[in-house]
Amino acid sequence: MNIPSRDFYDRPAEEVAPDLLGMLLVRRLDGVDRIGRIVETEAYLGSHDLAAHSSRGRTARTEAMFGLPGHAYVYLIYGVYNCLNVVTGPGERASAVLIRALEPISGIDEATNGPGRLCRALRIDRSLYGHDLLGGELYIAHPEGPQPPFEIAAGPRIGVDYAGDWAHKPYRFTIAGNPHLSRREKLGRGEGRGRRGGEMGSE
Repeated sequence: MNIPSRDFYDRPAEEVAPDLLGMLLVRRLDGVDRIGRIVETEAYLGSHDLAAHSSRGRTARTEAMFGLPGHAYVYLIYGVYNCLNVVTGPGERASAVLIRALEPISGIDEATNGPGRLCRALRIDRSLYGHDLLGGELYIAHPEGPQPPFEIAAGPRIGVDYAGDWAHKPYRFTIAGNPHLSRREKLGRGEGRGRRGGEMGSE
């Protein structure tokens, strides 16, 4: 598969998040690949973003966010659900993109319409904290061959009401109309963000 370089992630989270849509998340476990198409993401811009974990400072929990782009930041919510984030840049900006939903492609029998559900379906847990997503047992890749076109919609992030004005920023991105989204309320079409499937893999 065509795995993007480190430079792909070494950009602002709000640029990486929509560019991840349509790409494949691959979990290799016991010799079997579980593959899902990324259909929903959320951008967290760094320590100045009051919705981002890094806004509370550099801690043992958030250490990965302050590291190199392209690594996994995995955390536990409600003491039950793991969530997968991709660390972004530029540089050590402490920003990341949450993978919110997948469309099952291969080897997945469980629901993936939510960050906790997709981690459970792909057996992603904190043992993968800090994992380099450019290869190994968990990675992101461009799909092979021409892909169908899709529209990208943008709207407020979910579950960050505590973040004041930051809760209303349009940093949640989805493949418009996809049936596997975690929540399907109407979002605004991302102006200039429409993408043709044939262009996938050109970055």
